[in-house]
Formats: sequence, structure tokens, C-alpha cells
Amino acid sequence: MASSNFVDYVKLYLRSGQGGAGSTHLLRTRGNARGGPDGGDGGRGGHIILKGNAQLWTLLHLKYTKHIKAGDGVGGSKSTSTGAYGRDVVIEVPLGTIVRDAETMVQEAEVTTDGETVIIVPGGRGGLGNDHFKSATHQTPRFAQPGEPGIETSKVLELKILADVGLIGFPNAGKSTLLAALSAAKPEIADYPFTTLRPNLGIVAWRNDRSFVMADIPGIIEGASEGKGLGIRFLKHIERNSVLLFMVPANTENIRKEFDILLNELNEFNPDLMDKQRLLAVTKCDLIDEKAMAKLKKRKMPDVPTVFISSHTGLNLMQLKDMIMNALSGSF
Repeated sequence: MASSNFVDYVKLYLRSGQGGAGSTHLLRTRGNARGGPDGGDGGRGGHIILKGNAQLWTLLHLKYTKHIKAGDGVGGSKSTSTGAYGRDVVIEVPLGTIVRDAETMVQEAEVTTDGETVIIVPGGRGGLGNDHFKSATHQTPRFAQPGEPGIETSKVLELKILADVGLIGFPNAGKSTLLAALSAAKPEIADYPFTTLRPNLGIVAWRNDRSFVMADIPGIIEGASEGKGLGIRFLKHIERNSVLLFMVPANTENIRKEFDILLNELNEFNPDLMDKQRLLAVTKCDLIDEKAMAKLKKRKMPDVPTVFISSHTGLNLMQLKDMIMNALSGSF
């Protein structure tokens, strides 16, 4: 997935369909020139609907579709016939998409399962035909209800990636390298900060044909929760991860301090993230010798399950996968 093809935020201008007008038709036949009212109801205006599609990973297909309009309902007709409903518009979105009002930014709906549908802008109701208004004292009403107008509004669609495991670390902590080593994903990898400018997803195979989804979240820097660096643009994706895998390189001067900075940024962004299961992977262990590794293991580490790994040599990668699956199953 090219970096320009990952879109996680779009603003849409929407208009649902207007309801059809009720009919004022009066029955007229050769045998009954003064028949009663038989006007049918107008059809409902078209809804605008979101539908979850597990095959989509981005909102790219909506990037250049700014205006969406549903069809208007058809007016009622004689013989109490109801007019046809307006054409609904179904917008397919990736799982994890939320809908916000564009003015207030209040969340209104979310789509999290494949095939799930949510009406985000309802169509106007069709008007009642004159058949509804006849009575003993008013046997020939010559009026009917107009259809309700459609709703014009703006909505923001925001994608929060659904993944089992989110990789948390400063730029160049080895997140993309680990994802590439464990899955078939091919993220861009280079030895400089902010190589990853979008989340990458990979499916990681485990024992007995089981698997889990891992998300490489672009690197966090101190102050990210305040908008520095890539800021909160990607912090939001972490909210959907079940397990947070913190990654700190083995050659870092103070592993515990770096872990605490990362943890603080998550807490500042959303305190609810503190309730998620946390693991720590000390990465790039191939860059230090055995003596340095022995000293490293004697240091006081954060009070979370910890593993020392190397994505290049494969050191302890199976142990890491076991830890992740244990965390996902609640074994810790």
C-alpha cells in the first residue's frame, strides 16, 4: 500500500432523499363518477448508509467523492398506491470507521463488523395520501401531505485501525523491521526517523494455524499527545489495539526512561489506554555483544513482561509471538 494511498480521514457533504408527496387522487370510473379519495402515500426518500467491508483498509476510495446525494421518493398515486422509495446510497468503509458531525465533531456512529450497516443520514418520510384523511364528516378530502425534505449535512469519516497488537515506540525503534520479519507485510524500512508515515498491517502466523493482526504505528516522540511530530494523527489508531507492544532498542541509554515517556504520551492522549495489556520488546539485540547483553539483562526493567529480540537474527521471535498470544488470551 503506497503511502499516498493510505487515507484515514475524509469530510463528506451529504444529502438524503426527499420524501414523495401524498396523492390527492379521487376515484373516477365510468360507473362511479363521484368516488371517494384513493390517493396513495409518497415513497420515503433515500437513506445514506455506511456498510462495513473487511476487504477495505483505507478511506482512499472516498477521498475525491466529496458530495453524495440519495434519491428522492416518488409521489403516491391512485388506487392507494405508495410511491417508490428513493434510491439509498450505500458507502462501504473499512472496519473501525467512525462517523462524526463535521461541526461539533461529536461521534455519532461506528462500524466494526463486516456487513454491518448504519444509517447516517435518513431520508425524508413520504407524505400521506388523501385516503388517510377521509372521515364521516369529510368524505372527499382534496388535500394530502407533502413529503419531508431530505437532510443536508456534513460528516467526517475517521478510520481507527482494528488490530490485535499495536507496536509502540520512538522513530527508528525497529517496528517496521519486526513487522516485516513476522508477517508478509513489506513496510518501507530505513535507518532514519519517520520512515513510516502511515500505519502498516500484517497478519502474523502462530502455532496450530492460528494468527493475529499486528499494526506498525508511526513513531511517537515526546510531546506527540500535544500534536508534536506526527502528533495525534496516528495516536488514535492505538485505541483499537487489544495489546500494546512497546519497543525500545537495546542500545538505548535508559530503557526504563524511554518506556515511561512512551507510556506518558499514551496516558496524556487517552487515559483509557492504560487499561490495555502491555508488553516490552527490547529490540536490535544483534547490535550489542554478549557482555553488554548480560549487563542489559541485569538492569531494572519496566514491570511488564519483557523479551530481548533481534528481527535480523530471529532471536526470541517465537517467544515474542507466544507472549503476544498469551496476552491476547488473557493468560498474563
